[in-house]
Amino acid sequence: MASETGIAGTLKKDTEVRLPRTTRVKDKQPADKQITAEQILREAKELQLEDEFKPPVQIITDTAELDEYRLRKRKEFEDLLRRVGRFNMNVWVKYAQWEESQKDFRRARSVWERTLQISYTNVSIWLKYAEMEMRNRFINHARNVWDRAVTYLPRVDQLWYKYVHMEEMLGNVAGSRAIFDRWMRFEPDHQGWAAYINFELRYNEVARARAIYERYVQVLPSVKAWVRYAKFEMKNGEIALARQTYERAVEALGEDGETEELFMKFAEFEEKVKETERSRAIYKYALDHLPKSQASRLYERYLAFEKQHGEREGIEQAILSKRRFYYEEQVQANPLNYDAWFDYARLEGSAEDVERVRDVYERAIANKPPANEKWFWKRYIYLWINYALFEELDVGDMGRARDVYYMCLKVIPHEQFTFAKIWILAAQFEIRQKQLDAARKILGMAIGMAPKEKVFKTYIEIELMLGNIDRCRTLYKKYLEWNPENCSAWCRYAELECGLEEDERARAIYELAISQAVLDMPELLWKAYIDFEIEKGSRARTRVLYERLLDRTKHVRVWMSYAQFEASPLPNAGDDEELEQGDEESAKSREECAEKVYERAFQCLRELQPDAKEEAVLLLEAWRAFEQESTSKSAEEKAKSVETVEKKMPKKVKRKRSIVTEDQLEAGFEEYYDYIFPEEGGHAPNLRLLEMARRWKQQKQTK
Repeated sequence: MASETGIAGTLKKDTEVRLPRTTRVKDKQPADKQITAEQILREAKELQLEDEFKPPVQIITDTAELDEYRLRKRKEFEDLLRRVGRFNMNVWVKYAQWEESQKDFRRARSVWERTLQISYTNVSIWLKYAEMEMRNRFINHARNVWDRAVTYLPRVDQLWYKYVHMEEMLGNVAGSRAIFDRWMRFEPDHQGWAAYINFELRYNEVARARAIYERYVQVLPSVKAWVRYAKFEMKNGEIALARQTYERAVEALGEDGETEELFMKFAEFEEKVKETERSRAIYKYALDHLPKSQASRLYERYLAFEKQHGEREGIEQAILSKRRFYYEEQVQANPLNYDAWFDYARLEGSAEDVERVRDVYERAIANKPPANEKWFWKRYIYLWINYALFEELDVGDMGRARDVYYMCLKVIPHEQFTFAKIWILAAQFEIRQKQLDAARKILGMAIGMAPKEKVFKTYIEIELMLGNIDRCRTLYKKYLEWNPENCSAWCRYAELECGLEEDERARAIYELAISQAVLDMPELLWKAYIDFEIEKGSRARTRVLYERLLDRTKHVRVWMSYAQFEASPLPNAGDDEELEQGDEESAKSREECAEKVYERAFQCLRELQPDAKEEAVLLLEAWRAFEQESTSKSAEEKAKSVETVEKKMPKKVKRKRSIVTEDQLEAGFEEYYDYIFPEEGGHAPNLRLLEMARRWKQQKQTK
């Protein structure tokens, strides 16, 4: 026995923990019907929902047992209050309701009073206390409870509602009115005033209701209160008083009361009483005085009103107002959104309201770009241009248009950048006003402050149209002093002198131009100079120009142009042209000179530019075409010349080369075409092998 006992004489079997014995699974195959986890949970829930234990019903037969039951029950409640705490309101409520069920109202009131001593701010306690008195027809007690409740908690509207409802159900209208008056001293919300007004209206006390409304709008001066007052007058058929109420609301509320809702209600009221013009005037006044961001619904309502009652002009004005509101929102959100300003000005222009358009333009040009960078100013400058064109073309106010141009020229930071367009438009405006001196002054200021190529061109064009050649020459000199590498300017200057038949001046200009160290398009200048000499019929001068050009560049196009020049007759032969014995000899001599140029060109390309194989092929193809179209040679000579050129033609072969990436790594191979000239035969070891393969293939095909 000693071995089976543990500490303090306890048995070992009482202290040890025995685990359940594992059951051997005989069949491990899945069952035919599987039980899901959901089914297990449902069964567990059903077991929990079984009927709980209910105490037996006690049958009381005499007064002693009843007193004993009540004593035991009260003791349970008191013990429960001591155990769970005095601040558990649910226990107090159950205690009081049990006393009520026992018809012991004195004890029930005692319990309610004890509860209120603990928490008199609990609204539900007051409600249940008063409802108990009302339910059991203790009216005076109920009045006492309600009176104490609204005294302690005057800001709880529910207590006032219940109190008034009880008195009204008892038929005590005067008492209900007194309670309402007492309640209104605490200035309740809108619902409280509405309840008082509805109470008076139920008893047809319209005058009293109007007096309450007067107090209402004084205590709560809001749009909601005034609109309710106006609707009350409208419902009673007092249209004049309703209109007067709306007018008083606008005056009393002032700027704070000028809201979208008030004007909409006022306009809807006038629309209901068939005062369309009054309603339209209210809408327009509201749209002019309300901020655009606070009148979105008002614009929609005004548009619907005009569609229903207005004419075409009124509808257009309503749509215009809606679009105006949209653009106002955009420009207020981003004043630098110049596209929105453009659309806004175009909208106002469609309405033909000059002052509004001017106001939009003035507001727009006041928003200068944030930085002195030309990219920011491009759209901004067009605001000034459109403004000036509006004043000139639409309004016809030339003075304001001139002021706009001059103000714009002052605003632009010419030290950083300028806009040639605005200078030119200002000058053209003065020309349209027949103020030629003013236009010259503007263009002269442009050249002096911020010279631009477009300004020079326009100024020269104006003077040329006026026939002032000396001014044009002066302007061209300033132009070329400012930008001596501009080949197009040199060419136009020379063309001007050429048009005046000042050949020596033109030739001197060309010579001065090609002597410049840097030119933007020298090929254009040389071509113009050569074409000038060709037009004048001077072959010797033209040949000298080509030779001078070849000293600078050996481009294949220059050689081809040189050869084509030698082969072509001049339009007008000059005095320095060599004497010619006839057309045939002349054509023959020209073709001989052209052949010499082709030979020189091919030799130069092969010697000085051996890698320029494609250019050499291009030259040979042009040479061959020239020989084929020759008119001074017989058929045999032509064939011989063509054969000579074809002997110089290279062979086209396909080759491969490796592709090298930026990291100097090989990325495969690519095929390309190469040209093998006859003189490169010794340097092409694979060419003979390819030729033998070609011949073998031809022999095999013939067999």
